[in-house]
Amino acid sequence: MVDSPVDDGDSGPEHASTDRERPPAVLELPQVYDALCHPRRRYVCHLLSEDDRWSVAELAERIAAWEADVPGDAVTEHRRERVAVSLYHSHLPKLAADDVVDFDDATGTVTAAGNADPVLAALDGIAARLDDARTDRSDADEGE
Repeated sequence: MVDSPVDDGDSGPEHASTDRERPPAVLELPQVYDALCHPRRRYVCHLLSEDDRWSVAELAERIAAWEADVPGDAVTEHRRERVAVSLYHSHLPKLAADDVVDFDDATGTVTAAGNADPVLAALDGIAARLDDARTDRSDADEGE
């Protein structure tokens, strides 16, 4: 008896591409919200809207300063390292998996990726709505 090859569905040229060759999936709204659900991920996205290339060390310093509400040079090395570790092991991989950022582990650089625009647009939209609500509340308080 001759063994015949098992058809695994990947035998034709139409299945020759790899995951890396496929374009990233467009994020659905729940995924956009999930990308923005943690304050550190929101701040990474905010910083990417300011500049499209950051090192993990730069991100960690800016986020640690923001969280402690102090200037960047007032952040302790211990605090900066703790933020860098959480970015490196948790938040950047999450954003990279959703193609919001490209995270180059070898160089420690972070850049905006294919799904950055919808996430940044959602972040901008949320900020604009909050600003509108504050303005409306302020106008109402002045009218009393």
